[in-house]
Amino acid sequence: MYNRVQYEKVLQDGEGQIAMQIITEIKDRISRVKGPEPPLELRLGKQAIIALIIHGFFQIGASMSGLFLNLYLWRLTEDLAVNAVYNIVMFATTPLAFALGGWISKRKDRMFTYRLGIFMIAIFYLLVVIVQEQVVPYFILFALFNSLASGFYWTGYLVLQYDVSTDVNRARFLAINMVTFNAAGIAGPALAGSIIQRAEGLTGYIFIFSIASIMFLIAAIISFRIPVMKSHHKAYYLKYMGLVMQRNKQWVKGLFSFLVLGLLQGIMLFLPNIMLFRTVGREDWVGYLGVFFSLLIVATGYVISRRSQKENISKYMIYSVTGVALGSIFLLIEVQLWSVILFMILYSICNPVTVNSLTSYYYSLISGLPLKGQLRVESVVMRELFLNIGRVISIVLLIVLVKDLESAWLPVVLLAMALMQYMLILFVRRKSE
Repeated sequence: MYNRVQYEKVLQDGEGQIAMQIITEIKDRISRVKGPEPPLELRLGKQAIIALIIHGFFQIGASMSGLFLNLYLWRLTEDLAVNAVYNIVMFATTPLAFALGGWISKRKDRMFTYRLGIFMIAIFYLLVVIVQEQVVPYFILFALFNSLASGFYWTGYLVLQYDVSTDVNRARFLAINMVTFNAAGIAGPALAGSIIQRAEGLTGYIFIFSIASIMFLIAAIISFRIPVMKSHHKAYYLKYMGLVMQRNKQWVKGLFSFLVLGLLQGIMLFLPNIMLFRTVGREDWVGYLGVFFSLLIVATGYVISRRSQKENISKYMIYSVTGVALGSIFLLIEVQLWSVILFMILYSICNPVTVNSLTSYYYSLISGLPLKGQLRVESVVMRELFLNIGRVISIVLLIVLVKDLESAWLPVVLLAMALMQYMLILFVRRKSE
């Protein structure tokens, strides 16, 4: 860096060349701290940024409500089967919701389906607030309604992700989406857990469900900043996807990769919070640990956004799947606080790499399907069908083998589903690899 004598020389003599050298050096040092700007083709557009903001508000509500919904059912019943059946019903019917959402997206637009899904999720949690403990007798109806609402939301958002990104910047967009999704949800679990712990009985759950509904409504309002995409291509080709599967084997492998992903996801969408509560015994600590795990996911997403290369997908898969499988082995020793936390740390670091790589890879396959992108809605519906088949299979297996959280089969099933993830490497391997 330049000393005071040099600065005084600039002031006295007005030597612009030295001044420019100083300014250039300062800029260089700042850029080295901040990191290099991404190339122009990797930068995100206005609609992509708005989509991330909407998803962020959605996650604030989802992290407060979704994190504790299964735990709420557990506290009311203390029956693992109730949670399992709830999730089976939800995942089994979600593909139908996606199919209907896809039809609406083609007839109207993906934003219409997207907003409808957000509004319905807000209504869902308002209904939970109204009926409170009576959610248990009607938990199957609530699962069906949640399935429909979530199906609409994710149909719209998954198509929107494709529309606001390109084949070049999609891996970066998905990584930033992961950062936004989890950063927005960092405060939610801690706040929700603290409220629940301080409230009498189960009233804290009702309060956080009310706040979540407000967050969902805010997300719906912001969604109007993204205009409807007018298109003359309103035909819904879902019934022809079987023919597409016959002619594009690589796309079929992509679909089956989501079935394999669902084998682990089905269990992980509800079991970790119950295991954490079982080992720590307090909702606020479940929330605090949720913050810690979200921070790990945010850090992972940031690294992916800076370093992700689609050519290295198989290598990313090997590392991430191995990490999750290693974490599952700790649970074989004993299901205690230390092993659950170690497993969740490895899962929080490694699983986002798997999901991000697989999603980016699948979107690249959509671009290669007939009709030049006109099958993106149908492809999202098919993806969800295979994903939820995997989720249902794993939860049914869990119900059959695991009667309660003390069962020795619990870590065995989890490890088996983690080891199955190695099949992803075969499904995503391109011919050139």
